[in-house]
Amino acid sequence: MFRKTMIASVVAAGLLASPLMAETISGVVTDENGQPVAGAEVTVIGENQRITTDTNGRFTVTNLNAGEAELHIEARRFGHRNFRFEVPAQGLSNISLTLLSSTIEVIDVTASPFHASATESSLPVSVLAGDALKMRQAATLGDTLKNEVGVHSNFYGNVASSPIIRGLDGPRVLITQNGLDAGDASRIGPDHSVASETSTATQIEVLRGPATLFYGSGAIGGVVNVVDERIPTDNTTRAEWMVQRESVNDEKLASGSLVSGVDNIGLYIDGFWRDNDSYRIPGFAEAQPDDDAVKGRVDNTAATAKGFTVGGSYLLDNGFVGLSYGRLDREYGIPGHAHDEHGAEEEVYADLSQNRYQLLSELNFSSGIIRAVNTKLAVTDYQHSEIEEGEIGTTFKNRSHEARVEILHRTFQDWRGGLSLHYKFSDFEALGEEAFTPPSETEMLALGWVEERHIGDWLLQLGARIERVTLKAPNVLLPELEVHGHDDAQQHEAEHGAETPQVFAVQQRFTPYSLSAGAVWDFADGYNLGLSVSHAERAPAAAELLSFGPHISTASYEIGALFVQDEHGFELNTQPVALEKSNNLDITLRKFSGNTGFVLNAFYNRIDNYYYQQNTGLFAEESHQDEPAAEHGDEHVDEHTDEMPVYLFAVADATLHGLEAQYIWQVNDPFKLTLQGDYIRARLNGGGDLPRTPPLRIAAELAYQQDAISADLRATRYFKQDKVAEMEQATAGYTLLDASVSYRFDVGLQELTLYLKGQNLTDQTARVHTSFLKDLAPLPGRSLALGVRGRF
Repeated sequence: MFRKTMIASVVAAGLLASPLMAETISGVVTDENGQPVAGAEVTVIGENQRITTDTNGRFTVTNLNAGEAELHIEARRFGHRNFRFEVPAQGLSNISLTLLSSTIEVIDVTASPFHASATESSLPVSVLAGDALKMRQAATLGDTLKNEVGVHSNFYGNVASSPIIRGLDGPRVLITQNGLDAGDASRIGPDHSVASETSTATQIEVLRGPATLFYGSGAIGGVVNVVDERIPTDNTTRAEWMVQRESVNDEKLASGSLVSGVDNIGLYIDGFWRDNDSYRIPGFAEAQPDDDAVKGRVDNTAATAKGFTVGGSYLLDNGFVGLSYGRLDREYGIPGHAHDEHGAEEEVYADLSQNRYQLLSELNFSSGIIRAVNTKLAVTDYQHSEIEEGEIGTTFKNRSHEARVEILHRTFQDWRGGLSLHYKFSDFEALGEEAFTPPSETEMLALGWVEERHIGDWLLQLGARIERVTLKAPNVLLPELEVHGHDDAQQHEAEHGAETPQVFAVQQRFTPYSLSAGAVWDFADGYNLGLSVSHAERAPAAAELLSFGPHISTASYEIGALFVQDEHGFELNTQPVALEKSNNLDITLRKFSGNTGFVLNAFYNRIDNYYYQQNTGLFAEESHQDEPAAEHGDEHVDEHTDEMPVYLFAVADATLHGLEAQYIWQVNDPFKLTLQGDYIRARLNGGGDLPRTPPLRIAAELAYQQDAISADLRATRYFKQDKVAEMEQATAGYTLLDASVSYRFDVGLQELTLYLKGQNLTDQTARVHTSFLKDLAPLPGRSLALGVRGRF
């Protein structure tokens, strides 16, 4: 059905094409001093034309309709601008378009259904690209993005950290690779590494706030899109590579990518290899070390990873179609485990692999009702095994496929936009003694619609989406479970999940929808005000509903919202499962021209039926049998018991609100000062705070760039977080000092950059409040990284 719909969309585009255009616009792009801007890109809004200005700043746009036309102009170090014209029958010539210089780096976001950048979107967005991305790239996606405004990391011992957007993570933050779900298991547990590599990415985009219109209910908190060129859109030969060595964990890194081709064929290849030991720290790993604690290192945080991608495209006059294959292998320790019967720490590590096939196609039409048809397909096979003392304890598998077709119409009554048809299927399976969630299948089919138009100084954006989500789990287990409290009065009160294990078949259907309206008002040159209001709904993830078992990475016993607790223990919940519903408001004020610029954001999210893990105050007893007696020739079998705190996925209404600010001052030609900060308040409406909420954070960075030398010095203050959930501990504040310096030079046709970067230069002991391992794994100590990268 879905495949037939995609084919019909492409055929319809061809049938609706008809010649309509004939007029021309020509002119010059200048800066505020009247000097020509070479290399500026001129795009006809609502059409498929993109022209680059010549060395004199001149351009010519052809094949336009007589009537109204809108041009979008962008250039490096300038703010983007839109210009509207009435195009007479004879066309327009010798027009002059002025761009305003900007201290804010403005980069387009490919993850947005609308044209978006840091200075143009009604929702706040961030893009990390170019040299800034190369200097900040880390082994994990969360650690790469942790300095972006509004983004924190859940820091899982430097091996599997994921991004947190405005206090939300897990199934509420969608991680995508070139616009499609990464297809891994990183959304169900902090120990599951994101299956995307930052060292070969060209840019990483962050959409803060609900981005559900084209990406679905899994993006109710935001989207992180990792962009690379695995399916090239041209065949211009270019390459990038880098090698790096870091001191704190003896990390070795090598990566590279190449784009080339011939005739109408574009080719791509990349690869990377990374290896590191356990990282060093200034003190003890444990917040309350015992007599046997070892100082100076977080054990079991070694990792090794490798991967490659090959891709190719057939380049057409009106677009491209391409395929790619990527392979990722990663092996890393899971820190914080010491539970064998002799008190010695067991070696627990994860072995991850993923195969990913992707198809991208963009077809543009110069006439007719349909302007473009964009198609994206991905098939992913992911596996993650947790290995204890050489034996597989638990294996997670996720086989998924996803398809999205975007049909964009030509400008109609000044409105431009289109429809998207989106399908996603995930077959998730967890097998083994610590499989805390049962096998399940999740299927989603959605229809989305977005439109935008300019009215004077206003840009209006509208959107809607409706989904059909089905969750099937044929073997949901309610096991026998003994739990108790830790105070004397509760020691004798044992409760059981069931007298004997019970198995249920579960099938849930949801119909979440999202609505959004946004506006951007250019109330003065170089200033605008953005406003976004939205209603977004989310179907709960399988792990939030079906979990019932020990979770190795969080050292807890997790019980899903599909189970309820009564005086007899835990039973299956027969009440309808609620959708998570949020009503959201975002206000953004920007100044992006001149020697100073700023972006100020305020947000308010009211979320009904918020799913979160509540500490019950109870402890589950898990009995483990030692090696079988037959292997020892006796009848005695030793048993030992682990105690884990019991966390229940509770449902309650919550409110999250906060502020984000960034101020940039170009002090003079070489020096630039950046100040930024963010604050998040996350509360339950019935009283109390949500767990693991990021603390108040402020940062200052002084950057220097002159000729071939670049340098920066950054100080970040994380304040104490004492607004904590029940039975959650407060976390002390800390200050991190980072710096880097680089030198660019040419060798033949290559541009090389030699760099040195330092992190936590004052060797602070820093515990991340958002981390499940904050009392077991602080941030790495002082670290220096030396590297060289090149491109041609």
